[in-house]
Amino acid sequence: MQLSIKPGMVQRHMLLIAVFVFALAIIAAGPAFAGADTTFDTAFTKFSGFLQGSGGKIITLISLALGIAAMASGRFAMGQIALPVGVGIAVGTGVPIVTSSITAII
Repeated sequence: MQLSIKPGMVQRHMLLIAVFVFALAIIAAGPAFAGADTTFDTAFTKFSGFLQGSGGKIITLISLALGIAAMASGRFAMGQIALPVGVGIAVGTGVPIVTSSITAII
């Protein structure tokens, strides 16, 4: 006995399976309440503290060292100076901006 698969048959079956899984996920999903969950508060506090503290300083220094090494290679570009400055600003002020934006949206 030989099994023959027609063109497009596999795609139709995959589409039916995807629709079935999606419908099952909708039926089985429970309610979601924004802002009520505190599961990741500890991790968020540690990570944002790390970025605003010593971690941000380390990231900025590494970026500065890479910019200086690139300038020492002989080709000069403004990006080699602007990138460490941008990283320092983003690490220093970016975390509170993102945090306040997310808190305002939720």
